[in-house]
Amino acid sequence: MTNESSSSASNFIREAIEEDLRQGRFTYVRTRFPPEPNGYLHIGHAKAICIDFGLAEAFGGKCNLRFDDTNPVKEDVEYVEAIKEDIHWLGFDWEDREFYASDYFEQLYQFAIKLIKKGKAYVDDLSPEQIREYRGTLTEPGKESPYRNRSVEENLNLFERMRAGEFPDGARVLRAKIDMASGNMNLRDPVMYRIIHATHHRTGDQWCIYPMYDFAHGQSDSIEGVTHSLCDLAYEDHRPLYDWFLDELEIFHPRQIEFARLNLSYTILSKRYLKQLVEQGYVRGWDDPRMPTLRGMRRRGYTPEAIRRFIEQIGVSKNESLVDISLLEHILRDDLNQRVPRVMGVLDPVKVVITNYPEGQVEEFEAVNNPEDESAGTRLVPFSKVLYIERDDFREVPPPKYHRLSPGREVRLRYGYIIRCEEVVKDPQTGEVVEIRCTYDPETRGGYAPDGRKVKGTIHWVSALHAVDAEVRLYDRLFTVPEPGKPEEGKTYLDYLNPDSLKVLTGCKVEPSLLNAVPGDRFQFERKGYFCVDPDSTPGHPVFNLTATLRDTWAKIEGELQGG
Repeated sequence: MTNESSSSASNFIREAIEEDLRQGRFTYVRTRFPPEPNGYLHIGHAKAICIDFGLAEAFGGKCNLRFDDTNPVKEDVEYVEAIKEDIHWLGFDWEDREFYASDYFEQLYQFAIKLIKKGKAYVDDLSPEQIREYRGTLTEPGKESPYRNRSVEENLNLFERMRAGEFPDGARVLRAKIDMASGNMNLRDPVMYRIIHATHHRTGDQWCIYPMYDFAHGQSDSIEGVTHSLCDLAYEDHRPLYDWFLDELEIFHPRQIEFARLNLSYTILSKRYLKQLVEQGYVRGWDDPRMPTLRGMRRRGYTPEAIRRFIEQIGVSKNESLVDISLLEHILRDDLNQRVPRVMGVLDPVKVVITNYPEGQVEEFEAVNNPEDESAGTRLVPFSKVLYIERDDFREVPPPKYHRLSPGREVRLRYGYIIRCEEVVKDPQTGEVVEIRCTYDPETRGGYAPDGRKVKGTIHWVSALHAVDAEVRLYDRLFTVPEPGKPEEGKTYLDYLNPDSLKVLTGCKVEPSLLNAVPGDRFQFERKGYFCVDPDSTPGHPVFNLTATLRDTWAKIEGELQGG
């Protein structure tokens, strides 16, 4: 792992850009991030965003935001706005360089006309099924379409009539005329345009023919003066086609460079599968905190800084690999530990009555907001005769090495007093403990005994008189196996959904400082984990999402690797 950022660290993309500048192939650096507005961005897109914007910035260049809006059936302005919001949240800005492939529809059409006139493109009447059949296989060459050798005049006439809307969807396509025997399937006369009678979110009904991505992409890069078109490895085999179009059109020629996409354990990053999870109700929406979408991660409490640091840590590679999600969680914990305030919240409350504490008395204890950040200051936490503690912090019959509350044993209350359990009250029907009666030592304010006696256990608490009722949603990984996208024979990724990925706790008690917390606020519940206020919160009744537990799996892994 490198501690340098993906934009500043030495990597093969950076070296390629440096070489291009040194040789004078380009005199400046311009990249682009080209999302298709047919869904929400996920953490895999975050890697591309960090690389595209980060490398441009590293060379004093610019990065364009260009929406690949060439399929009106799947695209929507809702996704456009969401993508822009997510990029800004990550901390990047495209300034005045917001472009759309649809900005170039007329120019792309003219490019297609040029290729037809050069004898390098033709209108094909084969059906989509026939085109697939004629294409051949990896071991067998394709067959030429019977319409491949139409005259330039006939092709121009048919293509103009396609644009005019004379033909139904799927009746004809425009194809590049390259090589049906090529070992690269992408060069076997790829489709450039197809007929789609659908309203486009920007151009309305102005067009009924739309360019394919492979045709729109490189030419849009050229129009915008993009120097380095950074793509994931899936487009490596498409690079010869990218180059072919630019060379045949004799226009400015950017350089396409591919890098490995992000693969994250216990996670699905296929937009198609994520859409299925949403539409079939396996999750509550695109912003469900279990989703790897940036909206879901934001709702769960992730910070943009943690995501960017994670992308920097994993670096830029040419080889596909699986990144352990524990590394992401480790970086998140480290980030939250530095920035979020500590509070006390009891998730599974049981009542504690301090029998010798004065009736009606309320004290306030000074509590540290964040021991990692002196500037965070302190707050006052109220204390009264009746408290709530975690049910797990009491055992009627304590196991070995148990240092919390049990009959006859003392425990220290965080910021408060030392108390001793004297009596336990149970529900006569269920036998469940409903009340723990204790005494306190008034000389131990602050949790320290003046006589020097040692009390090993410290537990958190909330004053019953001042407690705020809250709902807490405990999230775990959405899948039970590291690679759900590679299922065993006879199974699908859905077979690995974790039935315990969400547990909703009601009747939780939190300290009164959280009464006015607003959605997006993050906290560490002492001894429990990091939590974020959910948008479902209502006045006086906050809802908290578990962002991350306090236990750090990655730190343990690192220790084992280093022999610790």
